Amino acid sequence: MSDCRLYLISPPKLSAANFLGPLQEALGGGDVASFQLRLKDVSDDEIRRATDMLRPAVQAAGTAFILNDRPDLAAELGCDGAHVGQEDASYDQARAALPNGIVGVTCHDSRHLAMEAAEAGADYVAFGAFFPTRTKEPRTQADIELLRWWGEMMVVPCVAIGGITVQNAPALVAAGADFLAVSAGVWEHCDGPREAVRQFNALFA
Repeated sequence: MSDCRLYLISPPKLSAANFLGPLQEALGGGDVASFQLRLKDVSDDEIRRATDMLRPAVQAAGTAFILNDRPDLAAELGCDGAHVGQEDASYDQARAALPNGIVGVTCHDSRHLAMEAAEAGADYVAFGAFFPTRTKEPRTQADIELLRWWGEMMVVPCVAIGGITVQNAPALVAAGADFLAVSAGVWEHCDGPREAVRQFNALFA
């Protein structure tokens, strides 16, 4: 049994009212450790509305609700944590906003950035992109060897991200990823999000 778990990421653009159904479907497919709401180029009020609509369903399923980029809004809106990139709020700002929350940090393909984040107290570091992705323009291409190195060196969990599907995930699981962050690989799965989550969990088992 692998210790790897699924970390769902929302599509970059969504209508919360239309997305609630697919999200609940996915959550019904089995264990989902975390769900990250990742909306780009939208107003704070749109983030608030989407969070207020989606967060209760996520937390009711026992899944952590993580807000991308905005630790201030995560704290305001009752989220479980925030994920920050290298150009977003700093780790220290995020931790100040969420003293008891989850704070994860994007580290691209950088061992140095990951070690800095872990030493500062990050709850997880995220490496990627491991595979080509259309969800966002990846700045870096990460090597699977990075996951092995991290697992041997550090106890802070690592998240693998970028173009992950049920088909290409086994190599990441074998290399020691603690979480697989998946967006299109669930939402665009040919048999629907519930079946996608079920297949990921079967793979972890």
